[in-house]
Amino acid sequence: MIMAIAYLCLGSNLGNRADLIEKAVSLLGLCENIKIIRTSALYETEPWGVKNQNWFLNLAVEIKTTLSPEQLLFKCNEIEKRLGRNRELEKRWGQRTLDIDIIFYDQKIIRSNNLIVPHERMHQRAFVLVPLLELIPDFVHPIMNKTISDLYEDLEDVEEIFLYGTRINEQN
Repeated sequence: MIMAIAYLCLGSNLGNRADLIEKAVSLLGLCENIKIIRTSALYETEPWGVKNQNWFLNLAVEIKTTLSPEQLLFKCNEIEKRLGRNRELEKRWGQRTLDIDIIFYDQKIIRSNNLIVPHERMHQRAFVLVPLLELIPDFVHPIMNKTISDLYEDLEDVEEIFLYGTRINEQN
């Protein structure tokens, strides 16, 4: 079996956000074909896209997996549903109990009807980049050929981000 390294970003802005993210990480870790390597700190983040909603909690997770990207997506969607997500009732960029996005899967570039990796808007979102900065600041985006640190420095219109419970310095 081929082992891949993948990076996931988890977010929640409905219900007990911290508990939902903790449960999701635990459920990922219980999967036979997934090994959690490490997680970032938890961040409280201003909503992106639709501003008039609860703030999110976000976190990045580094995993090793033998699942294909499509199998990993299926597993992530299964965990979202198990923890109360119903995509049919959601608005785009709206409130959700849990969102698990595959940001990177090794250095693969994937374009299918169900999955786009690297995540197509990750470079525009501080709530993705800040947790990834903790884990992989020098990781090079396989399409943009820039590190996570470079992508963060290039951000415009940065949403507010706080270390959960504490404010962190943010670029101006």
